[in-house]
Amino acid sequence: MGGAAGDLFPLLHAQERTVSVIDHIEIAVNDATISRYFYEQALAPLKFRLIIAVAQSQTRTEGLRYGLGPGHYPRLWLHDNDKPGAAVHIAFTAQDRSTVDKFWEAALQAGGKSNGSPGIRCHYHESYYAAYVFDPDGNNIEVVCQTTP
Repeated sequence: MGGAAGDLFPLLHAQERTVSVIDHIEIAVNDATISRYFYEQALAPLKFRLIIAVAQSQTRTEGLRYGLGPGHYPRLWLHDNDKPGAAVHIAFTAQDRSTVDKFWEAALQAGGKSNGSPGIRCHYHESYYAAYVFDPDGNNIEVVCQTTP
């Protein structure tokens, strides 16, 4: 169900990288399975399809997560949440790991609350280095570097 694509993330993501600093967007939904069907259908003209499914046991997010995208890298994530719209997860691309570290430190200094210190997130792939901070409104802001050091 898309899990094999996770092994190819670093290579495929490098090939699909653009100038944009937005890496992916995540949306909390009432029922991820129903939303997956909707988005697969609604975004089919844009070539979005299911790329990966992540079980709750593999991440801190409650419920099942689906990653969809137009190529081989998920640009849109959907996850089960009993309060859709309660918060947003936005990930920004960093060119190196030290930038991820600097983001985390600066965000904490600015009053953010840690949602995950800088480090490898191997449940995505072995080069997924990210840090997460809740902004003052509770949105989950991520900075991620997906290249090998």
